[in-house]
Amino acid sequence: MSLSSNVPLRPGDLSRSSATRAVVLAVAMIACSSKAHEVRDAAGDPTPTDGAGGDPPPADSAGVDAGAPAGKWTTGDLHVHTIESNDAQTPLGTVLDAAFARNHLDWIALSNHLRVSDRDDQGTAITDGPVPLSIGLARYEVPAIAALQHAGTYADKTIFSSVEWDMPTHEHFNVGIISDGSDGPAAGAAAKALSQFEYLFTNRDPSMFDAADVASWGPQRYFTTHTDAVQAIAWLKEHYPDRSYGIVTHPSRTPGRYTIANFRELNDLAPDIFFTLEGMVGNQMEPDRGGYASDYIEANALSRTYGGCDATIAKLGGVWDALLGEGRRMWSVGDSDFHFKTAGGQFSSGYYPGEYTKNYVWVEGAGMPDIVRGLRSGKAFSVTGDLISALEVAISSASAGAADIGGELRVAPGSKLTITIRFKSEVPSNYETSVGGGNVPGALPVVDHVDLIAGDISARAEPGTPAYTTATNPSTHVVARFSAADWSTDAKGYHVVTYPLTADKDQYFRLRGTNLGTDVPGETEGGEPLADAKVEVVDNQARFDAINHRNYADLWFYSNPIFVKVH
Repeated sequence: MSLSSNVPLRPGDLSRSSATRAVVLAVAMIACSSKAHEVRDAAGDPTPTDGAGGDPPPADSAGVDAGAPAGKWTTGDLHVHTIESNDAQTPLGTVLDAAFARNHLDWIALSNHLRVSDRDDQGTAITDGPVPLSIGLARYEVPAIAALQHAGTYADKTIFSSVEWDMPTHEHFNVGIISDGSDGPAAGAAAKALSQFEYLFTNRDPSMFDAADVASWGPQRYFTTHTDAVQAIAWLKEHYPDRSYGIVTHPSRTPGRYTIANFRELNDLAPDIFFTLEGMVGNQMEPDRGGYASDYIEANALSRTYGGCDATIAKLGGVWDALLGEGRRMWSVGDSDFHFKTAGGQFSSGYYPGEYTKNYVWVEGAGMPDIVRGLRSGKAFSVTGDLISALEVAISSASAGAADIGGELRVAPGSKLTITIRFKSEVPSNYETSVGGGNVPGALPVVDHVDLIAGDISARAEPGTPAYTTATNPSTHVVARFSAADWSTDAKGYHVVTYPLTADKDQYFRLRGTNLGTDVPGETEGGEPLADAKVEVVDNQARFDAINHRNYADLWFYSNPIFVKVH
């Protein structure tokens, strides 16, 4: 079948056929481990009171076989708040216990709001507070983590300190700056990087910073306009070109705050810094799923979640596909955006890190620099509710080798290709029958079907042209839909599908999968996810349970694409 086919095949037409991690605390924090080359596989104890349980995933839970390339699949969360964010409720220690002891993640990026903070990492009021978050992190978060790891607690985990910045005229944007380690833990230039960013690109009162620092940073500041937002990314590029990253979090939550032209502009300016959209959003325990609480009117249709995912990735042929259709290496991740799970018996916000949403990222080396290189490579997928715990995708040609997730395969026109998909679900669900009750049946999720999605790649849109504001890719389509009738199961428990392709033009291929059927009332229609409805239940506990049930009844995974270049 040609790559340009627009009709999904029927199931009957389809063929059967993972040393201690170096600890990196960064963004004004600490230092890094050994460097490793960027992955591009184009060729060849205490537990939180209301978190859910589950056994640790098996060692090969993301599909690492003996003889595989150097590196391993890791699990993590890039968007996690602690009580140092004034709108969060959970102390640092509880967050770390949930992420690592309970939910078995390999790494997390803490991302408290880059605003003022009234509390330390345990929630105690800061006597001279409020203080700028960068100062609060340097005083409390970083030393607390260093003390824990020095004592042997989570010493084999990577705990990274990033921030969630209020981007001028837009919405939230996570910023990570990684120390090179030359100045030692939480000292010198590494400790100043975030404070300088906060001074330059927020409206903090200059008197809140060290007077000598303010004098050296100068009077010019940028925190009002879109041009100021772009200046911040340019500053990161100038000062930390290889040691910083930015993520647009919950991209469509507030109508009109981001446009695809904004994404293109930032990616054009700094493709090694801005390469990620938070497609699987957090705050899934809110009545308005993901906290997407704008008016439920047709004009806000793209500011809803669809199967718990932002419309940028959930809408077939939408924003993500438009960016991929220019050949942009723009990836999707999934995060918890954890603030608290429930509070005061009245409010609910989101799941603990690793409880509901996970990123699987292929990492060569150890520590946050290598995790960021893995993220840049695109060799990653995200999942809710542990729908899958392993995924391998490769497109191969007899003459050109193979490419896997995030990679590119260059082939001659007319080349015969084979796509091979392997996945499995072997991590029990964390679904609680009643939120906070601790009863976790631990059933294994079941994939109903997997979609192979393709889109054409054309020239990159140029600033000032109509294409730069175009947020669709009409060529995007479901090439094939695979169900249990179409895959075989190998000796390691992987479900396996192979599918033939013919390369006749430049395209990308990505996967999504779900536990839902193609036409489930209120959930899917023709295989496409529908907008998530608000849970409106008066009784607090009943509402928590209804939200939780909604979420676990509606699970998805999304992979980053593989690019095929015909030459």
